[in-house]
Amino acid sequence: MTILQLKKEHWPQVAEIYKEGILTGNATFRTQVPDWETWNSNCHKHSRFIMVDEEEVLGWCALAPVSKRFEYRGVAEVSVYIKLNAVGKGIGASLMEKLIESSDDNGIWTLYSSMFPENIGSVRLHEKFGFRKVGFRERIAKLNGVWRDTVIYERRSK
Repeated sequence: MTILQLKKEHWPQVAEIYKEGILTGNATFRTQVPDWETWNSNCHKHSRFIMVDEEEVLGWCALAPVSKRFEYRGVAEVSVYIKLNAVGKGIGASLMEKLIESSDDNGIWTLYSSMFPENIGSVRLHEKFGFRKVGFRERIAKLNGVWRDTVIYERRSK
């Protein structure tokens, strides 16, 4: 398995993994996968990666700015998605490690994640890499007509 920079030609497989995550009901408030142009314009160009085995994308990760304000230029939101049939193989950990390394190399001082508390795999992944729980948002938004809570995790650069 190899980690590569995520590029436009990977988007069809990345979008399928994103869709799998959406369908779990515990990965995101999104109900549809954005198109490449929308996704690409909302993510940092420097910190987006895929894990591939031969030509199959098994997972992806990316950082997105949390604000357009200059003062927040070093704060980024983390996304890590793993193909459901590849969960439990260390792919998330490898991608998170690469994402943290890239964030440090590119002047990001705070990594931020907001996730559903029921997404135990994601919570554990973040905790494994030194993210700490800094908040809880009760009934922050609805997903398919149901109010959902989120937990907020962050990690400071060393």
